[in-house]
Order: sequence, then C-alpha cells, then structure tokens
Amino acid sequence: MSVNVNRSVLDQFYRYKMPRIIAKVEGKGNGIKTVIVNMTDVAKSLNRPPTYPTKFFGCELGAQTQFDAKNDRFIVNGSHEANKLQDMLDGFIRKFVLCPECDNPETDLHINAKKQTIGNSCKACGYRGMLDTRHKLCTFILRNPPEDTGSAKKKEKKSKKKDKENSSSDGEAASHNDIDAPDAVDRDDDDEDWAEETTEEAQQRRMEEISTHAKNLTLSEDLEKPLEERVNLFYNFVKQKKEDCAVDFSDKEILAEAERLDVKDTAPLILTELLMDENIRDQIKKYKRHFLRFTHNNKKAQKYLLGGFECLVKLHQSQLLPRVPLVLKDLYDADLLEEDVILAWAEKVSKKYVSKELAKEIHAKAAPFVKWLKEAEEESEGSGADEEEDEDNVEVVYSASARELKVETVKPEKPAEEEDDFDIDAI
Repeated sequence: MSVNVNRSVLDQFYRYKMPRIIAKVEGKGNGIKTVIVNMTDVAKSLNRPPTYPTKFFGCELGAQTQFDAKNDRFIVNGSHEANKLQDMLDGFIRKFVLCPECDNPETDLHINAKKQTIGNSCKACGYRGMLDTRHKLCTFILRNPPEDTGSAKKKEKKSKKKDKENSSSDGEAASHNDIDAPDAVDRDDDDEDWAEETTEEAQQRRMEEISTHAKNLTLSEDLEKPLEERVNLFYNFVKQKKEDCAVDFSDKEILAEAERLDVKDTAPLILTELLMDENIRDQIKKYKRHFLRFTHNNKKAQKYLLGGFECLVKLHQSQLLPRVPLVLKDLYDADLLEEDVILAWAEKVSKKYVSKELAKEIHAKAAPFVKWLKEAEEESEGSGADEEEDEDNVEVVYSASARELKVETVKPEKPAEEEDDFDIDAI
C-alpha cells in the first residue's frame, strides 16, 4: 500500500507516492536486527540512495547500520517496528527531500567536496539553497555523494550536438529530441556556489516565476480545509521548526505560514504551547519578536495569547500561579498585550481554557496588577502622584515618571514563603 511522500498532505490524489516501509526482524539477543525489505523502492520514490534513509534511522536510533546493495539488504541493528520507522522517515523527508519553498519532493542534492557543503535544488519551483549540515547524516552524505549524473548528461548533450551538426550539414532540420536542454537544467558543477542563490531577492524572483494558477491552487487546497485542520497544520509546522532547532530565526516563516493558512489570530495560542513553559518570563524576552508579528495592533490575537497563558498556568500551576501578575506585566511591558485588552479580560472570568475555579484564582492573583494598570492610566492623565493600594498584605506603588510598578510586603501575617507570590523585580 502506498502513502503520500509528504504525509501532512491528506489529499488522496496527491501525485507523489511511496510504498509503506516493510520491516522484518531477524536474529535474537545481541544479534537481533531489522531488515528494511523494500528500502530500495522507498528510496527510489524519494529520488535518494537507499543508504541515506537507512543511515538516517541509525543516526536517530543510535544504532549501527549495514548495507548490502547487491542483495538488496538494508539493515538497522535492534528490533524496530515498521510504523516507528515510517514516522521516522517523515523526519528524513522533511529535512532531506521536501523543498523548503514549495514542499514538493522534486529536489536534487549537490555535493561540493571542496567546501564541504550540500546544495539543494527544486525542479518544481526553481529553489536553490543550502542544507543545514548539522545533522549527523550530512557527514555520511558528504562522504557518499549521490551518483553524479552530470557526466552522463554532458556526454548525451555532446552526442546530441554532433548529431545536430551532422544533420545540419545534410540539410536536414534537427528533430525535436535533438534540442539541447537549457544550461540551468543540465548544469551540475561542483564548484558552483549555491549560497549565492539563497538571498531573499533570488528566492522571491524564483517564486514569482511560478504561474499564478499554480500558486492559487496550492493555497486553495489548504484554505478549503476546516479551521481545526489548518490549526493542526500550523502546529506541526512550528513543531518541526522547533525540532530542527530553527525556530529562533524563523519568525518571518512562521508568520507567512499562519497567513497562508489564515490562522494568524489563533497563532499566539499555538506558539505559547510550543515555545513556553514555566520559564515564561525569560521566554517572553527570547520570543518577543515572534509574538509581536501576531499581536501588534491585533486585539483578537492578544486575547488568544491570554488564553494560552491560562493554559500554561494550568500545566505549571505551582510555579506560575503565584507569578501571574509578574508575567502579565512582562507581557504588557513587551507590548504584547494592550491595556484595554487586559482590562477587558479582567472583567469576566471565563472557563474557555481552564476550569472556572482555576480561572478565578488566576484573576484573583492578577487583581493587583489590574488595579495598578487602572490607576497608572489615571495618573498619566492626572497629577502623576504615587498611589498606594493594599491587597492581600501587598502594597503596590506606581511611579508615573518611571512607569514602573513596585510591590512591597506590609506586615505579612502568613509565613515568608507566601511572599513568593509577588517576588517581583516589581510587577
């Protein structure tokens, strides 16, 4: 049974298919191994040597691999289920087969032995770029480059030219099959500097060459899907970036994917789940640029960001619940949340993301910051004098000139550990 090469594409009429992996476990004890019976056929569907995905499995599983091309045996030491290997193959396809621009698998790898780089070119959209060589498999690819078809092409080209010259001398027109392919197609020079083709200008120029019809077709396929499926596609996109350790510098790509799938408003909810945890205060600084691309002047996206924060509090309740006002102020100071959005959120306790009880606790913890926010707004319009508010033995002091909120403990009646609720640089 065949499956889509890009399994995130659910279209049953998707043209790029590959056989499902068939795995056979042999041996016992320390000699147990898994033979991938149809690796040659799978690799042929991906236009890659069968040694590449086999070695990829070895790298991911920390297992030794064996190749016997003559007998068509590709082996990974240990016992591994076919379904597990199939899921792992998706990672290989994403990293080493699919075009990063159009997601088509019509790509070729080009090895530059002198510079120790691996170039990647797409026949579908014309993309040319460089592979990230940090993965262990890249070392294997550099040592075992794919078969060089360039020499054969050049020989064929020369023979065609000779035939063309001979036929011209006889006064006969060259046949259609004798027409030379453009240099851009046949060129396969090891010394070519692929990095020069990765500029934004070059990529934009190539993308513009794709017909409007083709681009609209690609867009419409995903846009016709229900919101839940589009959100899942976006989730998998960001998750893959995170697994590839590429998320830090992919804010523009993440925004473009969200816009393509029309999930820009809900994106902060997904980003919060994937990029943040109990260390959210540090992560706000780290991923500020990522979130600003969605929340700037977008109140709906800011509401989803608050929903994502509530979900985080639920997951890391002991660490984050006492620090709710601190985190809210961090989000406010980073311009990820606007005053009116926070005040509107504080007006109503909702059980949309967490239980009613937890939502009430979150709002109660946020009350001092919300109160400060209201008074800060009044002070910026009025006299600018410092106001003091006492809630739960905490004194909130606002300085209009410094635009800072300070929290001081006033005669605590509870044990010292309760002070952690407002252990702020100040909120």
